[in-house]
Amino acid sequence: MSTAAKELARRGFSVETAGLVKGDNGHIQDADVLLLPVPTTRDGKTVYAPFADREFLLSEIEAAAGTRMILTCGAVFSGENAVNYGALDSYSLLNAVPTAEGAIKLAIEHTDFTLWQSRALVIGYGRVGKVLAERLRAMGCLVTVSARKDGDLALCETLGYETVKTGEIEKVLPFADIIFNTVDARVIEDRDLRHTAASLMIDLSSKGGFDPAEAQKRGITALKAPGLPGKVAPVTAGKILAKTVSQLVAHSI
Repeated sequence: MSTAAKELARRGFSVETAGLVKGDNGHIQDADVLLLPVPTTRDGKTVYAPFADREFLLSEIEAAAGTRMILTCGAVFSGENAVNYGALDSYSLLNAVPTAEGAIKLAIEHTDFTLWQSRALVIGYGRVGKVLAERLRAMGCLVTVSARKDGDLALCETLGYETVKTGEIEKVLPFADIIFNTVDARVIEDRDLRHTAASLMIDLSSKGGFDPAEAQKRGITALKAPGLPGKVAPVTAGKILAKTVSQLVAHSI
């Protein structure tokens, strides 16, 4: 968020911050637009601000905002003045790139073999799944993609991927060296882990596609890795967010 603040200032916005660093206590009432972080909340009650000196309640933010624009990533507010930028293609499609590259970085760091000629299973063919599968294939991986929709499976076939229905993932678990999950729902049950040959499982979803603790019990390195853009490419992530904010503000004028 600090990079986004600097980029917004560079674009001509007057920027004040609260909770980005210790002692950072900007005044909400002075802002025309309230930009909340990625993710906006982890408990459904407070803004995710680990460096703040105090808690910021979501209800407090909504009450203080009045009719001013609230930009949120995931949290739901009742007013029409709130925009969930995390759900916008203009943000999430660009953000899929640092997410995919961050996942690949983790895969390289946590395996003792090359991605080249390894067998990668990408679960889900949404925004992140599309970018991730393409980059893995470009590195020489043998990529299998799971999807729910027949149209997505057909598209994957035309692009040269092996495919499997997401509801039938257990069929390919014995043949994957690395598993990347992008689906925000349980897609691999504990019983299916018995047949999983992968040495590494990376979960990029928020809610979790499998139980990392159960995978660890079976000798699999299991990583929970939401929010990768801000961790592995904070400058790029900040610029993407600043661009999105600029577009939203311009459209609201």
